[in-house]
Amino acid sequence: MTGSADRGAGRDRVVVCVPPELRAQFFTDAVWRRLADAAELTVLDEHRDRTALAAALPGARALVTAWGAPRLDAGLLAVADRLELLAHTGSAVAPYVTEDAFQRGVRVTQAGDAMARPVAEVALAFTLALLHRIHRFDHAMRRGADWESAGQAPPRHELGASAVGVIGASRTGRAYIELVRAFGARVSVTDPFLSEADAAELGVRVLPLDELLRTSRVVAVHAPATEATRRMLGAPQLALLPDGAGLVNTARSWLVDEDALLAEVRGGRIDAALDVFDAEPLPAGHPFRQLPNVLLTPHQAAGTAECRERLGESAVTEVLRLLAGEEPLHPVDATALTRLF
Repeated sequence: MTGSADRGAGRDRVVVCVPPELRAQFFTDAVWRRLADAAELTVLDEHRDRTALAAALPGARALVTAWGAPRLDAGLLAVADRLELLAHTGSAVAPYVTEDAFQRGVRVTQAGDAMARPVAEVALAFTLALLHRIHRFDHAMRRGADWESAGQAPPRHELGASAVGVIGASRTGRAYIELVRAFGARVSVTDPFLSEADAAELGVRVLPLDELLRTSRVVAVHAPATEATRRMLGAPQLALLPDGAGLVNTARSWLVDEDALLAEVRGGRIDAALDVFDAEPLPAGHPFRQLPNVLLTPHQAAGTAECRERLGESAVTEVLRLLAGEEPLHPVDATALTRLF
């Protein structure tokens, strides 16, 4: 545990439960100075250490958390006698806070807006790669296929001539819609909470899931991970995709039956581009790693330098607003606990 120098009695105290490597990515010098100038900081390098967090919380008005931090539950709240804010540097807060915090009146904020653009850009890159079969060509070239064989692939298509289906008009889903529509794609969306008026503003059609799957050349998954969306794409749904279609998942593997998807791509009928997996790290011997029609990245869609800095700035801004007596910009309520990841 480390702390800033005490700059005078009566200064508000903030606990920063973020490990050194992430602090370096999240907080620019200028952003860190803003926080340090406004409050006495207790910085926890061992951010997974529940005992250290419990020792740091008494007297603190705000807590900044990162992935892997202990969950703020009744036990920790019992010693957090002055805590008013948990500012999470990620999106889903369910792993880091329980309903007890909301009942106690602790405000909870998240930085999900900062992630929407980079994840949408990766989903766009995946979409273009699948349409142009870039992953298949790359795999063939790397395994030593001769020139003519390496150039063999299923029919390729331009995004502007393609129907794209989007599952979930989330922040990231909307950012992705904006990008693919800029290329001229015809976009359909399935989302029970998307109104016709919002769909018209987005320039998309609203379709039932089955029809969206049957009529899309690429389907991109952007729904939240809740009990209602668990394995929403199973074998019956994946079988509806047209031959040669592509599935893009930069959201959560929770949404797709991974075994069913593996069966589909093993047969070569569809392609897939995946950033998320049931087992992370993805085992070195996993079949996905060997298939020429599957494009893989190691859960890094939101990992841009710019995004990481926005995450830190968002959390710091929420803390500074609390200290100034202002309302938070990105609060969540207890319903956020239904988002499981």
